[in-house]
Amino acid sequence: MPRVMSWPHKLARAALAVSLLASLTGAAKVKTDPANPTCPLAPDWSTNATMQLTPVVKNGSKILLAEGRIDAGLPDRLKAVLAANPDVGEVWLRSPGGDARAGNAAGRIIRSNFGLTTRIPSGWACFSACNFIFMGGQPRVIDPGGLFIVHMFTRTGDRSAIDMSVAMGTDATKELIGDIEQDAALLASEDNDFLIRMGVSRKLLTEVMYQQKALANADDKSTRRCLTQAEVKTYNVANNNE
Repeated sequence: MPRVMSWPHKLARAALAVSLLASLTGAAKVKTDPANPTCPLAPDWSTNATMQLTPVVKNGSKILLAEGRIDAGLPDRLKAVLAANPDVGEVWLRSPGGDARAGNAAGRIIRSNFGLTTRIPSGWACFSACNFIFMGGQPRVIDPGGLFIVHMFTRTGDRSAIDMSVAMGTDATKELIGDIEQDAALLASEDNDFLIRMGVSRKLLTEVMYQQKALANADDKSTRRCLTQAEVKTYNVANNNE
């Protein structure tokens, strides 16, 4: 005879199933950074001290994994790796940033390799100077769940050091501040020129990146901003037309 389950038992099992589903769903949620509410608490931007460039084959296509902090030597390494691997079709990026001018130079190297795609895969994060490497791609792709993260416009004599201190949330930033006005104006001009050359809307600077500094001095203390999928298309950061 088939076993007939009583209503109390049915309700208990249903409650258990709902509880299990809730716990699984909760475990899958990404914790939000309370200081930077548009971003996760712990972005996956790699902990490599210097950016590692690794050619790999995925689904029959060669891609270049670019992971870690951007240092002054990156442009030379990138140029050498691309020359040795002319069949690379995409560069996948995750980085906490680093040397701003090295990021710009690496972006220009990628653009000089016509048709080389840059991609931020789902779950990966590209912050600060990494943004400019990404902008060199043609086309540029940010998968759903991929993070293009900008921060307040700032400049010291050592941009890489302050980028890293802002990214990692250290107190060391204040020790790096010096006479920044002239250098900040120069870098702003360079960034503006770079965006124009890469076909990215300059409103990304005026409406988002520069605004983060203003917000940081107001009630909103956030210094980082994770762009939405709608925003990366509005500012032509991603231009794969998907």
